Amino acid sequence: MAPAALSKVLISDSLDPCCKEILQAAGIRVLEKANLSKEQLLAELKDCDGLIVRSATKVTADVINAAAADRLRIIGRAGTGVDNVDVEAATRRGILVMNTPTGNSLSAAELTCGMIMSLARQIPQAAASMKEGKWDRKKFMGMELQGKTLGILGLGRIGREVAIRMQSFGMKTIGYDPIITPEESAAFDVEQLPLEQIWPLCDFITVHTPLLPSTTGLLNDTTFAQCRRGVQVVNCARGGIMDEGALLRALQSGQCGGAALDVFTEEPPKDKALVNHPNVISCPHLGASTREAQSRCGREIAMQLVDLAQGKALVGTVNGQALSSAYASHTKPWIALARALGTLLYALTHQVNGGVQFVTHGLTLQKAGGYLTPAVAIGLLKATAQKEVNLINGLLLAQDAGLKITTTHSDKALGSEEGLLQLSGQDASHVLVGSVQGSIPVLHELSGAAFQQLIPLTGTLLFYRAKAFDANLLPTIIGLLGKAKVELLSYHRSSIMTGHEWSVMSISSVLHSLQELKQHVTEVVQVTL
Repeated sequence: MAPAALSKVLISDSLDPCCKEILQAAGIRVLEKANLSKEQLLAELKDCDGLIVRSATKVTADVINAAAADRLRIIGRAGTGVDNVDVEAATRRGILVMNTPTGNSLSAAELTCGMIMSLARQIPQAAASMKEGKWDRKKFMGMELQGKTLGILGLGRIGREVAIRMQSFGMKTIGYDPIITPEESAAFDVEQLPLEQIWPLCDFITVHTPLLPSTTGLLNDTTFAQCRRGVQVVNCARGGIMDEGALLRALQSGQCGGAALDVFTEEPPKDKALVNHPNVISCPHLGASTREAQSRCGREIAMQLVDLAQGKALVGTVNGQALSSAYASHTKPWIALARALGTLLYALTHQVNGGVQFVTHGLTLQKAGGYLTPAVAIGLLKATAQKEVNLINGLLLAQDAGLKITTTHSDKALGSEEGLLQLSGQDASHVLVGSVQGSIPVLHELSGAAFQQLIPLTGTLLFYRAKAFDANLLPTIIGLLGKAKVELLSYHRSSIMTGHEWSVMSISSVLHSLQELKQHVTEVVQVTL
């Protein structure tokens, strides 16, 4: 696996010292500067390849576009979410975004459990009353958790840990997650139900989803009305998952008996109505604020960057799933093949819009389309893209260019090969078939013309079709190469299967002018792979 260029990293939020130490031990220069203005952040990023943030730094599209024009290639978020990073803007500029999805899971889960217990027994309110010199036992009558039903919306790492811990209090746990299967959640004793069935069953509801259009305002006037009267709710995930106006109305009417909030739509909240409500427990976004979580997140993001820089692994990627596959030794040659086929098809067709058909053949490539299709896009856009095209932004830039790549798979391999890739343009006038031999991408066929001796898709290649059989053509072309001081490295000729044959020359350097050669052939293209 090839290492990624990473020489200097800016840490713009407060992180555990271990983060800087790990990066420096790997030979990466580190600059630590917190509380930067937007202008200061851009100034510091001018000579940085990487940026590490927590929650405070807002990595907006403006910041990303300006920094990408300089050197920025990686943004690391030391935490679970990436709400403060414009991931789409980063993807469009080919910048890798990483996070540490497991780093603060335990801390967030434990805070959630503490919130549930505090709601049940009104611990913060009672403690505040004591500090005022009161002894009001009757006012703070609580409830036991034994036998109560807890609804968990989002059953990922944090939701799972909350379920396991609250089950020890005798709570019944039900939940909902569109990604986790009912069989998976049953393994940690959470029964999954549709949302409309969950609302009226719960004594407590806690949310552990990302903030998405589908989860914004998940608890609102309509859903609160469906809940059991006096339901207690907890949000230690993201502000906005609960409609704060609806929550306040439910608290005022008694439909909601209490709320524990660690996050808010606006942080810090300027509207204090929720914070000041007597049945609300609030914290200033403390989900990851433990020494252990901070150390873990700092250590994890540093190790992820070091592994990337040293070519060992790529984990925690938010927008580079195809890139992750590029780091596996067995997939790397196939990515090179897909990219080479894309480059050759563009050279033959000059097609940068419309439709392209891409087919993976063979059982070994059954799930390869996800990382090979972006590689095809890189090859097709290589000669025309104004921005750097890579596995992160390839599909997005192809879409912008009006290029639609339709990917299909056939378990049946063509011929005797274990795996083959087939790429064709919109009118199917050019069809390319290739595979990998050892670790070398090779070409099998070009528009139905098969090569008995497979063509390695590396270096500079000259493809041409003769107007008619001419015994003097090859010596003539070799003479033209010699005149241009270009050396012929190898020569291959296809069978005649579609009324014509293709010849392929591997040459030592680019032939700067093809005009004289075009006088002797029907079609000629040159590619450097």
